[in-house]
Amino acid sequence: MSSDIWSLMATAEARPDGRRGARAGRIVRVTDEAIERIRQIIMSGEWGPGTRLPRESDLAARLGLSRNSLREAVRALSLLRVLEVRQGDGTYVSSLEPDLLLESTRFVSHLLADRTVIEVFEVRRLLEPAAAALASVRMDEKEHATLRRELDRVLAATNVEQLVEADAAFHATVAQASGNSVLSSLLESLSTQTMRARMWRARLEKGALDATKAEHSRIYEAIDAHDPELARTVAAAHVANSEHWLRVEMAAIEADKPSAH
Repeated sequence: MSSDIWSLMATAEARPDGRRGARAGRIVRVTDEAIERIRQIIMSGEWGPGTRLPRESDLAARLGLSRNSLREAVRALSLLRVLEVRQGDGTYVSSLEPDLLLESTRFVSHLLADRTVIEVFEVRRLLEPAAAALASVRMDEKEHATLRRELDRVLAATNVEQLVEADAAFHATVAQASGNSVLSSLLESLSTQTMRARMWRARLEKGALDATKAEHSRIYEAIDAHDPELARTVAAAHVANSEHWLRVEMAAIEADKPSAH
């Protein structure tokens, strides 16, 4: 939903008489209806990636909407990367590629509260093993060489910043090698939110750097052996270790007790 709509809603809530609230509510509902109708047309296959939308007046008439409502819907869908507005050329359906459509997820992940990071780790623990298992049977020679380079960076890291950067690149390579673009995009967005926690652990926990390096080596070896079940197991253990550490730390903080580390 566009920032203009949010402004209307905020203004409406500020009015004590409720009249502006009712008007803003109608605007929001009409815009939501316009978004839904456009979505249905795209899902039907009538408009595919790269399709140029009809002229504004023609489309508004077809959908039974005012041109203002249609503009708000187009603006909202362009923010979500579903539509692409080209000045002087018209409005087009985007490529609809997962990495494009899930771009907003990466942005929103920065806004999650600290406690939510544990839930993000839970999701990573479900998805990372699947990505590793798929990569073990789908990875091509080029991706394999890239993964080897990223592992070498992990092993060569001498400080927290280097390790976390190499760690993120290693996992991104595994996700991309899974051959599933949706899975890869989801994991990229989740990795952003857990990076601070990983740096926290690396700074505070004695031996964390060496343990992390060993865990990455085991993941690489399982993928290199084309053993999906082993890859699944070691990847799950890797994420679970970080999740367990964070749970202990968060529990200590919430109990207002000195940290174990």
